[in-house]
Amino acid sequence: MDDEPQWFVYVLLSGSGPDGGATRSYVGISTDPERRLLQHNGEVPGGAKSTRGGRPWRVGRLLGPYAGRGRAQQIEASIKKLSGVQRRLAWSPPSSFDEEVAAP
Repeated sequence: MDDEPQWFVYVLLSGSGPDGGATRSYVGISTDPERRLLQHNGEVPGGAKSTRGGRPWRVGRLLGPYAGRGRAQQIEASIKKLSGVQRRLAWSPPSSFDEEVAAP
């Protein structure tokens, strides 16, 4: 089934805090992470309500592609279980997340 969309899991980081690090994070899935980043930053319609306050957002980590939405949702859920600090600063994927791709 080559027509199936490829899914990505992304971790967004908000603008810099006083120490230069990210102050917030957001985790989501998409078949088009570049478009979703534009949406979260308010450049095109869409995006999550919870990301309006942390603009500008940048991609901190991009995982995938995954052949199915279900697998992407599993990865997303496992990342969301991490505390905000772990997600923002210290998250390093376990070896089972070997589909990681470089963030743009």
